[in-house]
Amino acid sequence: MNDHQLLRYSRHILLDEIDIDGQQKITGAHALVIGAGGLGSPAALYLASAGTGTITLADHDTVDLTNLQRQILHTTERIGQPKVASARQALAAINPDIHIIALDEQLDDVRLDALVHSATVVLDCTDNFATRHAINRACVAHKVPLVSGAAIRFDGQISVFDPRDPASPCYACLFPPQQSVDDINCATMGVFAPLVGIIGSMQAAEALKLIVGIGTSLAGRLQMLDARTMEWTTMTLRRDAACSVCGHH
Repeated sequence: MNDHQLLRYSRHILLDEIDIDGQQKITGAHALVIGAGGLGSPAALYLASAGTGTITLADHDTVDLTNLQRQILHTTERIGQPKVASARQALAAINPDIHIIALDEQLDDVRLDALVHSATVVLDCTDNFATRHAINRACVAHKVPLVSGAAIRFDGQISVFDPRDPASPCYACLFPPQQSVDDINCATMGVFAPLVGIIGSMQAAEALKLIVGIGTSLAGRLQMLDARTMEWTTMTLRRDAACSVCGHH
């Protein structure tokens, strides 16, 4: 780590739990962030500012005026651009020392399999169940920790699914893929702007903790926030032995 990096990350290095060794783990890590919208914006910005060495950002959407109420990666001038191109510009501006891979594509199972295989940690910042389940399957297959966030209206939730831990449930233990679930999106239901900032920032925090190996992750716990009252509810999660994705048959 050179003098420039020591100065840039000095406030992390001052933390005993991180120090130089932990910061070097961050600079050597590869975070896969799927979704460059409301959750992906704060998550990617904090991962970049913290010095995450490689950030792969995947999204197949373009910047729209309605996004700007909450998607802080993007600006008015970049309306119409692919979100990942806009995001790459924002992340490079905050930290030109990191490697940013921008994928303007909708990821299928084959693509996810290859991307997750090379990642240190995966952040699910998407808004539909089919994609969430595909991400979870890839993470279970490659034993890569998954930080999952969601936000709609005034309600947010976050959890970690860590397949490296035999006791940790996966996303499918909580939401079985065979269950019929209707996707609810911001375009029809609305979302409180700072809520995605809170949940997305927490996703970055959990990802960095996993990278460095500090603290206790949210594996086995689902944190739910009601932003109207700013009250958190915690649900304990257990692995489902009969889970179609991570269960033992």
